[in-house]
Amino acid sequence: MTFVRKRLNRVVSDLSTPPIPEVQGWSSAYGGTYGPLIQMSQAVPGYAPHPDLLRWTAEAALDTEAAGYGLIEGEPELLSAYSAHASALYGCGIKPEEVQITAGCNQAFYVALMTIASRGNEVVLTNPNFFNHEATLRLLGLRVRYVDCVAENGFLPNPADIAEVIGSRTAAIVLCSPNNPTGAIYPPELLREIYQVCADNRTWLVVDETYRDFLAPNAGAPHGLLSEPDWHQTLIQLYSFSKSFCIPGHRAGALIAAPGIVTETVKVMDNLQICAPRPAQLAVAKALPALADWRAANTAEMQRRSDAFRDALEHLPRWKLRAIGAYFAYVEHPYAGVSSREVAKELAEVKGIVTLPGTYFGTGQEGYLRFAFANADVETIGFLRERL
Repeated sequence: MTFVRKRLNRVVSDLSTPPIPEVQGWSSAYGGTYGPLIQMSQAVPGYAPHPDLLRWTAEAALDTEAAGYGLIEGEPELLSAYSAHASALYGCGIKPEEVQITAGCNQAFYVALMTIASRGNEVVLTNPNFFNHEATLRLLGLRVRYVDCVAENGFLPNPADIAEVIGSRTAAIVLCSPNNPTGAIYPPELLREIYQVCADNRTWLVVDETYRDFLAPNAGAPHGLLSEPDWHQTLIQLYSFSKSFCIPGHRAGALIAAPGIVTETVKVMDNLQICAPRPAQLAVAKALPALADWRAANTAEMQRRSDAFRDALEHLPRWKLRAIGAYFAYVEHPYAGVSSREVAKELAEVKGIVTLPGTYFGTGQEGYLRFAFANADVETIGFLRERL
């Protein structure tokens, strides 16, 4: 074993094993005592894709043209559709040449950071943070620094803390809003403050907005950063089609950046994947305008699930709801001195409730669990009251 390890990339060897399979393994031990398994771990929409989207994907997959290589930056139809969609959402003018289509948002993050950060640079994450972000940075040879987000402040980052941690080697600040894992939604004015800190320090601000489509129906634009006159110099925005369209297996994501940045990301994509899957791109290009009402109905359903989760926790005073947002809730468990991993494991094996331990998301998170309430319908969420 020692001999083999010497022949491996130590950065990869030192990474933790992907957590989702481990958690799913715990759930396999559940015997059904309390009823069906309640799956609230991996962020997977708890409903099927729209039939039209499945049909458009199948039609594209049967097209011999779509079986060949596509444009590295993305299908022209999707570049046009997504730039128009983003322009309407943010109230600005996004051009197709400011968009790069990727195979999911994880790849968008990888491509963006490989483009803007050099080995030896520092990248600032919040603590807690999405574990794939941290793993990607370590794989790229980047030093990771942290800004602590605490329950007392709704797990929102403090702009002053971000300004303090920025140094001469800081390449980027990474934010995720609505947040994974906490669910916290960063107010537009907070994002504007952090944007200004980054602009003043000539540091990139990378904002992952994978879950933005599940904000409350009357929430308005997530922020106004894409209307800033100098946003090209500071902002890179990431997005995933996977959650909104229920197609995580088709791997479809995007980034918005300055045309010059997109020119550089094309170089990375060409050596990473060449192009994102074409059938999914062609289907989503049709779905963006055509399925707006269906998506709005799903957003309303997510709000009902969020309300149901709040109601369940209100009847469980020992369990403290510390943050909740568009997809996730971050809950303080009542077992002082017991790690979140132990609590999550027992909940899965004994009670049939599958969550993710806070320890997967950063230091000092032993007291928390992440619940992906979007995975379960309102009735199922109601079962939490008796099981917890």
